[in-house]
Amino acid sequence: MDDTAPPRRGALIDLSPLTASAPFARLWGSRAVAGIGSQLTLVAVGLNVFALVRPSEGAAAATFAVSLTGVLALVPTVLAGLYGGMLADAFDRRTVALVSGVVSWLSTVVLAALAWTGAESVWSLYLLTVLTATATTVLQASESAATPRLLPRELLPAAGALNGIAVGVSVTLGPGLAGVLVATTGFAWCYTIDAVLFVATLVALLTLPRLPPEGAADRPGLASLAGGVDFLKRAPNIRTSFFVDIVAMTFGQPRVLYPAVGAVTLGGGAITVGLLSAAFAIGALLSSLFSGRLGGVRRQGVAIERAIQVYGACIALFGAVLAVAAIGEWTRVLPSPAGPVWIAIAAVLLAGAGGADNVSAIFRGTMLQTAAPDSMRGRLQGVFIVVVTGGPRVGDLWAGLLATTGLLFLPPLLGGVLIVGLVTLLVRRGFRDYDALRPTP
Repeated sequence: MDDTAPPRRGALIDLSPLTASAPFARLWGSRAVAGIGSQLTLVAVGLNVFALVRPSEGAAAATFAVSLTGVLALVPTVLAGLYGGMLADAFDRRTVALVSGVVSWLSTVVLAALAWTGAESVWSLYLLTVLTATATTVLQASESAATPRLLPRELLPAAGALNGIAVGVSVTLGPGLAGVLVATTGFAWCYTIDAVLFVATLVALLTLPRLPPEGAADRPGLASLAGGVDFLKRAPNIRTSFFVDIVAMTFGQPRVLYPAVGAVTLGGGAITVGLLSAAFAIGALLSSLFSGRLGGVRRQGVAIERAIQVYGACIALFGAVLAVAAIGEWTRVLPSPAGPVWIAIAAVLLAGAGGADNVSAIFRGTMLQTAAPDSMRGRLQGVFIVVVTGGPRVGDLWAGLLATTGLLFLPPLLGGVLIVGLVTLLVRRGFRDYDALRPTP
C-alpha cells in the first residue's frame, strides 16, 4: 500500500469484513437483531420509572428518577469493564463473552416476568438494569477485543462502520417501536421481545472459534490492572481519545430529558420519546451508510476532534430549541406544548449529533484496535467500554440534576457549549498528528 496517500474509496460503506470473516458476519448480524431488543428495554425502563414516580412526585422528580437508572449502574459498570477486560486478556474471549451474555439474557427474562405479573417496582427496575449493564459491559469488552483476531487490520475501520450500521438499525427501530408498544400494549411486551431477540447473540457467540490468549497471559487481579494502567501512561493517543469521549458523553446526553420533553415542552408523549431517541440513531445509521471514504482517512486524531465538536454544536442547538419552546410558552407566543414543527427541528439536530458521534466512535475504536497490542486489548477495551457506558450515566446525572431546576433546556444548551470548548483545549498536536498507517498508542 502506498503510505503517502490514502486509497481512493467510494462513498458507500465497505462490506468487505462480512465476506472476509464468517464469524464476524454472524456476530455483526446478532448485534443488529439483539440491539433492537436492548433499545426496547432501555426506552421502556425509562418510561416505566417515569410512570411509576410522576403521579406522586411530579415531572421534575420523575425525570431525576429516570436519570438514576443509569447513575446506579455506573460503579458496577466501571468494575465490570475493568475486570471484564482482564478476563478477556486472561481467558478464551469466546467463553467470557458467552457467560456474560447468558447473565444479561436471564436478567431480561426476569424483568419481563415482573412486568407481566405487575410486580415491577422502581427498585426492581434499578436492580435489573444494573445487572444487565454489568453483564453487557463484560460481553462488549470481550467481543471488541476479539474483533482484531477475526479481521485483518486494514478492514477494522470498515468493521467499525458496520458496527455503526448495526447500532443505527437497532437504535432507529428500537426506540420508535418501544414508544408505540408502551403507548398501545404496555411495558411487558418490550421486555419480552428483548429476551427473544437476544437469543441471536447467544447463537453467534456459540459459533465463534476459540480465542485463547496469545502468549503468556496475566491473571486477573491488581497486577494485571496495574499493567494496563502503566500501558495507558505510555499511550497518549489512546488516553486522549478516552478523555474527549468522556467530555462528550458527560455533557452531551439529553436522553433522560425525553420523557419530560414529550410530556411538557414539545408534546407527543411516548411517541416523541421514541422519535427523539430514533433520530440520534438515524444520524448514526446514515453516517455509516456513507462511510466508505472514512477508511482512507489517515489523520484520525483530527477527525475525532472535529466530529466531537460538531456533536457538541448539535447538542447545544437542541438545547436552544427547547429554550425557544419554553420561552414561547411563557410569553404565550407558542402553544403549550410546542408541537410537531419543533419536534421535527429537535429530531434533525439529534440526527446530526448521532452522525457526528458515530464518526468519532469509528475512529476511536480503530485507533484502539490497531495501536494496542493483543495482550492489552481486553483491558483497554474494558476501559473503552467504561468510558462509552459510564460517561452517559454521569451525563444522565448531570442532565437530571439540572432538570430539577425546571429548565429542561439548560443541560443540553450548557453542555454542548462545554463540549466544544473543552475538546478544543484537551486535544494536543501529537494527537492531531496521529497517522493511521503508522499507528502509535
